[in-house]
Amino acid sequence: MAAHPTVPTVHGPVRGECRRIDGARSFRFLGIPYAAPPVGPLRFAPPVAPAPWTGPLDATAYGPTAQRRGLGEGATIPEPSVPGDAVLNLNVFTPDPGVALPVLVWIHGGGFTAGSAASPWYDGAAFNRDGVVLVSLGYRLGIEGFLPLDDAPDNRGVRDWIAALEWVRDNIAAFGGDPAKVTVAGQSAGGGAVQTLLVTPAARGLFRAAISMSAPLMEPQDRWTRPAVAELFTRRTGVPATAAALRDLSHDRLHALQEAVDAPGPDRAHLPGRLFQPRADGELIPRPVLAELTEGELGADVPLLLGFTRHEFHAFGGQELTDLVFRRPNLAVAEARAARGRPTWLYEFGWPSPAPGDRRGQAFHCLDLPFSFDVLGAEGVTAAAGEAPPQHLADAVHTALTAFVRGLDPGGAWPRYTRDRRATRLWEEEPALVTDPFRAERARWFG
Repeated sequence: MAAHPTVPTVHGPVRGECRRIDGARSFRFLGIPYAAPPVGPLRFAPPVAPAPWTGPLDATAYGPTAQRRGLGEGATIPEPSVPGDAVLNLNVFTPDPGVALPVLVWIHGGGFTAGSAASPWYDGAAFNRDGVVLVSLGYRLGIEGFLPLDDAPDNRGVRDWIAALEWVRDNIAAFGGDPAKVTVAGQSAGGGAVQTLLVTPAARGLFRAAISMSAPLMEPQDRWTRPAVAELFTRRTGVPATAAALRDLSHDRLHALQEAVDAPGPDRAHLPGRLFQPRADGELIPRPVLAELTEGELGADVPLLLGFTRHEFHAFGGQELTDLVFRRPNLAVAEARAARGRPTWLYEFGWPSPAPGDRRGQAFHCLDLPFSFDVLGAEGVTAAAGEAPPQHLADAVHTALTAFVRGLDPGGAWPRYTRDRRATRLWEEEPALVTDPFRAERARWFG
């Protein structure tokens, strides 16, 4: 293949670049539009196809991000903000555009208000080395993606995920991916996105397996929260919760409104902890995600690998917050699926970081990501994981995820999570398979 190969898509050709990393080839095509820029009348509309082009589109640099400002100095993941309007774009990393390999579609985290697919932690080279095509995508965040508006459809960010998956279905074969072997994956808000897609009928058939890492509790999600969030927005900002009132505001102005409505206060005590998140609207998302995953049938036949880190947000609010937001709801999903014989694998990432700071000795939120992508040498990893994070642990975690994407089973003698055994993979200095490690927590949480 050429150093700058050109690949056709249904909207026009794209020109990427070839890299050699540790002796292996990895082709990357960055910033490919999967939908038109959400500006003007499209700012709060469902995603629509981009305008077609004829000459090769330069896909050698990351495209614009919906994140205009990052999470600040306390952020663990380096997630660049790239200016521009065409934020509905994705990146493809492939070892060979001429074959048909399994595909991993990655949805970034960031609390549904921040995050970027342009992070060096999401580089797909290691997955390419191991025979997997990786796609990472951007989507609308905050007000633009998730604020309920009287004159616009709900869950616009969710609709973006679905549009990106439809693009993968229609185009990934030209990049060396098999559209029948797609796994959707994500961490934090991205893990919540995965769980949302599992129970969204419009996403059915767009992926065959799912990986949900550190998905947060997204409750309450009932339909009554819709008018309550819209009313809070208008009361706090003085701006109507309508697309007509918001469509022409600058990004800085919209960000200021978002901060105003998202500030703590007694007037939002009965509302979700995250005002900007997927919402059960009775249409696109029929019922709250956790209720459907634990009681319903949607997504029941999709193999699901899920888990959490041991300490998640411990440094910011104690272990009680970690248990409430991450460990308890995800264990509930595993328990409910196991009770119905649904293919499920559970893990806990427990390796304690030696890096200095208030999170020293903890397996905190996001720490598992450079191990999952096998990018221990990437920017920002030393600050999170110390000078010498164990490569053998990255090998084990990454190999399990790759095996799951390729064969719907993480391999390595990691059996399904079942009610009779509750086998759980513990990712520690020495990875282990443990039977029912959360027995005490189950008794306390579920009775």
